[in-house]
Amino acid sequence: MGEQIEKLAQFIARTGWDDMPEAVHRRAKLVLLDTIGVTLAGAARPEVIGLSKRLLAGAGGTTFRGATVLAPGLPQADTRTAALLNGIAARAVELCEGVRGLQPSPHILPGVLAIAEQRGLGGRAMLGAFVLGYEVAGRLNRGYTPRAFSHPNGQLSLLGAAAAGARLQGMDGAGVSLAMRVATSMLMTPSYNNTVAGGTTLNLPAGLGAVAATLAPEMAASGFVAQGDAIEEALGVMVGAGFVPAKLADDMGQRWEIVENYFRFYACCNPIHAALDSLAETLAVLKPKPEEVARIDVQTFDFASVMRNPAPPNYFASKYSLPHAAAVLITRGGLSFADIDDSALEDPVIASLRPLVRIAADPAMTARSTPTLRPARVTLTLKDGRSATAAREASVRDTLNADPEPQVRAKFRELAAAHLTPAGMDAIEAAVDRCEEWKTMGELIELLRMHAS
Repeated sequence: MGEQIEKLAQFIARTGWDDMPEAVHRRAKLVLLDTIGVTLAGAARPEVIGLSKRLLAGAGGTTFRGATVLAPGLPQADTRTAALLNGIAARAVELCEGVRGLQPSPHILPGVLAIAEQRGLGGRAMLGAFVLGYEVAGRLNRGYTPRAFSHPNGQLSLLGAAAAGARLQGMDGAGVSLAMRVATSMLMTPSYNNTVAGGTTLNLPAGLGAVAATLAPEMAASGFVAQGDAIEEALGVMVGAGFVPAKLADDMGQRWEIVENYFRFYACCNPIHAALDSLAETLAVLKPKPEEVARIDVQTFDFASVMRNPAPPNYFASKYSLPHAAAVLITRGGLSFADIDDSALEDPVIASLRPLVRIAADPAMTARSTPTLRPARVTLTLKDGRSATAAREASVRDTLNADPEPQVRAKFRELAAAHLTPAGMDAIEAAVDRCEEWKTMGELIELLRMHAS
């Protein structure tokens, strides 16, 4: 077994909510609020509704009891099914938070919530375990090189979910390590190419990550065995292209992954946000009507330049189309959940603008791009010859010194408006702000049930 992995596992086993600084507490609560809103919105997507109906039917039309699905009616399911459905829903609308190329919350939090609810655990244990699972995913990412076009959430966030589940089970360091090593047999290599094809199957890793939180610790506790170097082999050879764990355990307890996260306020893929911010700057200068636009020239790093489909085939693909997102911004003036919706795909004005977006990969931008630097330059040219250019190295929403709380709270209310009364949104916000006082998850579920719209 690798020394760094074992040090990390020991840290997860011995660290509790009270060992974490206040900045971690505040950010974890904000991530919890954000993810509840994103999950409620995702639960309303047609494919998620269809899967929920199939999985919740049960034998003879009955349902299992164990945990709550955050969907209309708040149905009960067995723990793993609830975790699976909530994880898939949390990824379905492309609004989940992230950190350096990962989106840990939708992969980790649904399993943690389900386990805590089923086991009658309180908010302190639940959110502490979530932070620690997030820490595992982020730290593994420091030394990981994914394979080309493979989304890393199917690997790193899943291992973080297994660690979080083991922490909730009260496992010691050896148990946490074993649960993570067992979970390596569940790792996935979902293709990024699903994005431009509209492949909603890309959201499955979030659901299976949540399942890993509920399953891998149970397997470890039941006597299943995994090889000692399972994590190093899996990430370095099997599903990944390289893994260097040398600094994995550095600064544990001093630097926390979750406080370095970003929140997503554009309802589309993060690598194109800097280009969209740049476009917004040019729009503010020229203030054009849609019919006045002649073309939009975008230079950006190689990965973002691939997201160029001018005719996305469905809602999910539209989240990964820079031409579509740019056309929505020009036409509707924003890129929120309500802006990039199903109706945007049918909007004739948006459709007329998409072919005007021309995207090129800039080798210099590609060379300096990182999971946090996503450079882009945009020139907007109007039919009367006027033009404006703006450039950014990263989205303004990714900067660590910005206070995201007001926007996160506004975003939660937008996403939850279809599911909760105004009083209910107030109640959930207030409850999350004091979630370490929850005796059980029932306090959250009861509020959601009481204030359903």
